[in-house]
Amino acid sequence: MIARTWRGETRAEDADAYERYLRETGEKDCRALPGNRGVVILRGEREGRAEFVFVSFWDGMDDVRAFAGDDPERARYYPRDYELLLTLEPFVRHHEVASAEMGMMAGAASL
Repeated sequence: MIARTWRGETRAEDADAYERYLRETGEKDCRALPGNRGVVILRGEREGRAEFVFVSFWDGMDDVRAFAGDDPERARYYPRDYELLLTLEPFVRHHEVASAEMGMMAGAASL
């Protein structure tokens, strides 16, 4: 299994709007594709900024390419990202998942 990680920052006052947007775009698009095994969105705030880490889990790199395109190392951005994000990091990271126990995450979306 492959974990694809991306990070971005917004102003703290834009954090709620950006989280909603991230769920409506990236999360929704990932979950709709075969080979996607889930998405985790992490959020933290400090010093007037909100950091987001978006982790999507995939069966393999062919599945990642179905989401990301021919250059899977390039970050994928949506129209409002250009408005809400403070910077646009050009690249993402991929890691092979060595160990995972996702059962504890089953109810996380409802928290």
